Amino acid sequence: MRTSFTLLIGLLFLANNATATAADKDEMEAIQKKYNTEIMEKEFFAEQPDKVEAFIKEAMEKDLKPLEYTGIYWRVGYTCRDLLRYSWREYRDCRYYHRYHGHYYPYP
Repeated sequence: MRTSFTLLIGLLFLANNATATAADKDEMEAIQKKYNTEIMEKEFFAEQPDKVEAFIKEAMEKDLKPLEYTGIYWRVGYTCRDLLRYSWREYRDCRYYHRYHGHYYPYP
């Protein structure tokens, strides 16, 4: 009798847990769909030209000489925009170097 009672409680627990899991899954899908919609509605522009221009303006006002490129991504034929896939900071520094010197980094 005790074994059947334990078995019955276990089955009730599993059935209740399965129902809760299905409800949680539906709720999570609705939340994910809402989140995806919100993200896709926002404009995304990785280059952030306003921030780059502000950085360049401030650096030029301070008369800071841009550093030579020390990263590992610069290749023959690249422009600053090619660095954007690796690092926003490297992209920004490249833009400043280009503005300051009038040419891109030397190629290795």
